[in-house]
Amino acid sequence: MPQHHSPWDSQVIEGVADVLGETRTGLSGPQIGSLLAELRIPDPLDGHTKRHRLRVALQNRQDRDGASNCIIAFITKAMAPVRYRDNPGLRTLRQDALNEVLVYEGLRVNDEGKIARGPKATTLSQAAQHANNLRSELRRRGTHPDVLLYCTTELLMKNSFHAMLEATKSVFDKIRALTGLSGDGASLVDAALALGRTGTPRLAINSLATQTEKDEQTGLANLIKGLSSMFRNPVAHDPRLHRTVTDDELLEVMTTLSMVHRRLDAGSLLP
Repeated sequence: MPQHHSPWDSQVIEGVADVLGETRTGLSGPQIGSLLAELRIPDPLDGHTKRHRLRVALQNRQDRDGASNCIIAFITKAMAPVRYRDNPGLRTLRQDALNEVLVYEGLRVNDEGKIARGPKATTLSQAAQHANNLRSELRRRGTHPDVLLYCTTELLMKNSFHAMLEATKSVFDKIRALTGLSGDGASLVDAALALGRTGTPRLAINSLATQTEKDEQTGLANLIKGLSSMFRNPVAHDPRLHRTVTDDELLEVMTTLSMVHRRLDAGSLLP
């Protein structure tokens, strides 16, 4: 007879749903539906937002069973290593985020994708002590998920030098993805964001209706080029032995990169 696991706090269930239903780095809608069906968990809100759909499905089943077994089974299925054979970085990202939630139940997702016992936290400071401190602080600051996606492995290895390099690359990769342009560095930024002779960039971050908005567009382009010159290029060219990247420096750069990502996300392609 399977072990009966005590019900989890509703806020922990919500946290699990927030991680696995996250817009960019969570499971897709069809994946959530498939896992719920496989585990015979009713899915009453198919078509709603992923987070809300998953939270309600798991909460309802826990309430019916009087046990958290359904949630444990869902996480175990979702975090099975075989699912991430082509994208181990995404698995690490989800595992780390889940563990920041599960620590409040004294649990964690281990490297096998299974739920295991671990330290229990009751406060944010305790949770940070049991999580990867740097990554926990980045999440507390609301770091853009695309920044974390590019450097989670380096963060968990406490490799700030390469984490900065990979995080900075994320901006240029996004510009290429949004615009369809190729290239890199300053030439890519100019091709995508510069006003040029026509005053019409490929990707506009605002309506460009006023001089202030045009200055803002130019300012973002210059900021991205500055990030490349100040942080990406030196790290890419200097041996790690000769350059130290402190945690404070990395946090500052990550915060700036997150702002850049959000401005790019809100931008519009122009004809």
